[in-house]
Amino acid sequence: MTKIKLQSQDMIAETLLTALYQRAIEASRPDALLCDETARRLIAQIDYDFNRFTLNKMDQVNTILRVRQFDRFVQDFLSRHPSAVLINLGCGLDTRFERVDNGLVEWYNLDLPEVIEFRCKLMAETPRCPSLGYSIFDQAWVKRVGYHPTKSYLFIAEGVFPYFTEEQVKSLFMLFMREFPGCELVCDGMSPLMVRIHNLELSSSKVAARLGWALKDGRQPETWAGGIHLLADWYYFDRPEPRLGIFQLMRYIPPLAKGVGIYHYQLGNPAT
Repeated sequence: MTKIKLQSQDMIAETLLTALYQRAIEASRPDALLCDETARRLIAQIDYDFNRFTLNKMDQVNTILRVRQFDRFVQDFLSRHPSAVLINLGCGLDTRFERVDNGLVEWYNLDLPEVIEFRCKLMAETPRCPSLGYSIFDQAWVKRVGYHPTKSYLFIAEGVFPYFTEEQVKSLFMLFMREFPGCELVCDGMSPLMVRIHNLELSSSKVAARLGWALKDGRQPETWAGGIHLLADWYYFDRPEPRLGIFQLMRYIPPLAKGVGIYHYQLGNPAT
């Protein structure tokens, strides 16, 4: 079988392979927190030395907990808005649509052109789940998606925003609020301390990407403009998880317990 190689000079694009590998490794476990059989299949089709990735126990479990919680946020949104439009920012080789599709959602997978080309060689598009090959900052994708006042919109950005600067993230919040008034956004973020710690870990690996945006508090974006509202937040140590072992003790150290989270926002009010 001829394997497929990712052709990209973007350092962040390579991180999609890390996330895929972690989901594939998890799927092979008898006690898997999330079973992504598609990830296992894709790994076998990709020309890449996955042995480059050094995964410690905590990083592996945290990644899977993050994936599972994003799934839950999406499922909750779709339970309230079955015919919604969802835009998956920096989708990489994400397989979430397969797990949460309700048969009605209109879903767009958005990523860099070379990433989408790579993705489409591995995963077939469907009428309700097309792919858009654009930079997040290239507003041409906004017209491709379109805005309909009768529709509800959800943006998800898993493992994406921390690689940008604060000004870049802020510009996206403003864009979403202006072009899709009343939309909701689910994204993850790290405190300044955790950004420093994670960048030290990355520097010891063979992955070139580094984190930029640090989120001091989930309500920090509310200070950027009126109309930004934090609806919910979630942290890795909110509930006990046996797979974390001794690392669960971090729940008792506030700077670590709240150092990495997932945040759910509403951006503006729906157009009338």
